[in-house]
Amino acid sequence: MFIEYLKAFLIGGLFCAVGQVLIDYTKLTPARILVGYVVAGVVLGALGVYQPLVDFAGAGASVPLTGFGNLLASGVRKAVSEDGFIGVLTGGLVASAAGITAAVLFGFIMAVLFKSKDKS
Repeated sequence: MFIEYLKAFLIGGLFCAVGQVLIDYTKLTPARILVGYVVAGVVLGALGVYQPLVDFAGAGASVPLTGFGNLLASGVRKAVSEDGFIGVLTGGLVASAAGITAAVLFGFIMAVLFKSKDKS
């Protein structure tokens, strides 16, 4: 079990380190880097390259934004094989609905429980 945690930590940390290097040494904004991670996950997922990384690193590869892109690609692939062309439009939404719903729900709960204020 320790080895699984170690692999997840190393791969997830590598994704974070690459993002930090991009922030420090390029003029890319964090938003563009995040979009780049999602697009990279979609492309690598569509090519079938990302799934072996998920199998190796588990949550270290499936939780970051590249994992979200991979989830979108796999959802579209599955929906296209089942529903045809309409799957291009629905597959990503169906595959990621649970995660998006959880994020919105937990964000709402935190907004109700805590009062936000300025940092100053």
